[in-house]
Amino acid sequence: MATDSDEVEVTLFEAVGGMSFFERLVEVFYRHVQDDEILLPLYPESDLAPAKHRLTTFLAQYWGGPTTYAEERGNPALKMRHFPYAIGPVERDHWMAAMRAAVDELDPIPQARVMLMDYFTMAAEHLRNDQTMRFTGSA
Repeated sequence: MATDSDEVEVTLFEAVGGMSFFERLVEVFYRHVQDDEILLPLYPESDLAPAKHRLTTFLAQYWGGPTTYAEERGNPALKMRHFPYAIGPVERDHWMAAMRAAVDELDPIPQARVMLMDYFTMAAEHLRNDQTMRFTGSA
């Protein structure tokens, strides 16, 4: 009979199967990006391989895997790295749809799915940088 002391804590990286999960997730995500007229123009490189590598290594590191991203790129500084690109609600929603489709296709265990989608939702909103001003009331 298992007791609480028998429980073993693992990182999400380990729980989903390691690097191969993140490689597949990013591959599926970018398959959607390639077909999206809103997202694709946000990628300045015609070859998406470097972007795939960066996202794969970032996600793997974030979820407890190897520190390849930091070794290659330093501090993630995600807000700064995404600032040159106009990311508003439409871009955020398209990004989320592509990432949700990738997570759905890979179908990770329920707890991992929740953790991934909670993070992606937070990150997508955090990276919005549109300079749209909204005014209410009269001047």
